[in-house]
Amino acid sequence: MTPTEFVDSLRELRFENVFNPYSDRCMVHDVADAPSRRAQTLLDLLEAAIETEVDAIWIGRDLGYRGGRRTGLALTDDVHLSSHASRWNISIERATTGTEMKERTAAVIWKMLAVVTEPIFLWNVFPLHPHEPNDPFSNRTHRPHERLVGEELLAELINMLRPRRLIGVGNDAAEVASRLAQNCEFAHVRHPSYGGQTEFIEQIQLLYDVRITVEQLTL
Repeated sequence: MTPTEFVDSLRELRFENVFNPYSDRCMVHDVADAPSRRAQTLLDLLEAAIETEVDAIWIGRDLGYRGGRRTGLALTDDVHLSSHASRWNISIERATTGTEMKERTAAVIWKMLAVVTEPIFLWNVFPLHPHEPNDPFSNRTHRPHERLVGEELLAELINMLRPRRLIGVGNDAAEVASRLAQNCEFAHVRHPSYGGQTEFIEQIQLLYDVRITVEQLTL
């Protein structure tokens, strides 16, 4: 599958109580062409990554309403769009209006990426934003039938990028990543939310032989 085919497949996905940032527009926060902007960003990112020896895909669970729903990028909120763009030497047009929204998980992920220099691609088991009925600005865990589709796409992504290893961020992601890591290494790290920030930081420091200072943590 090519990057274009991958993004096209993603744009076609439809589920109940799921926001697809590559084909759906949020009438509250999005600019008029937001879905196209997010799809183009992902395509540019994939094309950049495919030309690189990717060290790892860091895999989360789902897109969240404060992060990936708005940016179309896993584990990335508005605040870290420019960091993501710089990391892959691409341009990203913000797809939302108003004040930049912060996401706690994205903040911790990007604090660590500031000291990890290897090429890291960020993704989720379910690459869309699942939400509660009648509450689009909420998060829920994806359902089994949604996971099956997400796993198929993740397998295609692994095939495309051929990373050296998969890193599952949190138990749900690790369970899927461990099964798909047939031709690469696998590691499981604690999710930084729900009291897991310290352990996540320690595990990433060990995996990449880096150290983050107190000052960097508080930036």
